[in-house]
Amino acid sequence: MSWEHFIYFAIASVLLWTVGAWAAWRKKTTIAYTATVLGLLTFFSFILAMWISLERPPLRTMGETRLWYSFFLPLAGLIVYSRWKYKWILSFSTILSLVFICVNLFKPEIHDKTLMPALQSPWFAPHVIVYMFAYAVLGAATVMAIYLLFFKKDAIADEEFDITDNLVYVGLAFLTIGMLFGALWAKEAWGHYWSWDPKETWAAITWLAYLVYVHYRQLPRHHERLALWMLIGSFVLLQMCWWGINYLPSAQGSSVHTYNMQS
Repeated sequence: MSWEHFIYFAIASVLLWTVGAWAAWRKKTTIAYTATVLGLLTFFSFILAMWISLERPPLRTMGETRLWYSFFLPLAGLIVYSRWKYKWILSFSTILSLVFICVNLFKPEIHDKTLMPALQSPWFAPHVIVYMFAYAVLGAATVMAIYLLFFKKDAIADEEFDITDNLVYVGLAFLTIGMLFGALWAKEAWGHYWSWDPKETWAAITWLAYLVYVHYRQLPRHHERLALWMLIGSFVLLQMCWWGINYLPSAQGSSVHTYNMQS
């Protein structure tokens, strides 16, 4: 399997996810589940084939991590749809996944078999995979926040905010697990659990931002719209942690995490 085959798997997956999104709008639950799951299986089959072809987890470059994000977004959408039957969530998750797929199609990364020694740790794959799932779930929470802020015409119902909060709880839990895996990986690879390099600093800032949101929502007299803006702001910080850090001068040549910009 080579990167040139990605477009075929991507088209098939997006078409299936589109059918699932349409079926959700039409309240055809069985078709929505079937099409979305088939799309996920199709997309994951490419990830698995790349894993075998590269003889390593496809997690090294930004393009490879975008693969996982494109996969986890519809999965997060399906979880939300399964739990709360929000008919529009599969449409949003499909559109967001398509954006990342298009980025990979128009700006592909070089996917070679080389893996630097620090990435050969058994903690590397679970650290990145857990983080990508957390990012996808928190992305779904952000979609909910945008919907409630800009598209919801009626008053915000408690159930809608509960969905948003539950997504944040799940995302923050996986974000915490990902950080713990990362600390164990760092200890094995570099001899210390935490070094406060630019990537780790922004990871801590992002984690704290979501923690502040969770605690703010527990206040008896909090403002709902402010909480939603806090959630959107936290997601902006997450993007900075994920890929924005690579463009900061402080990270150039000094961060142990700049490997993902290399081929």
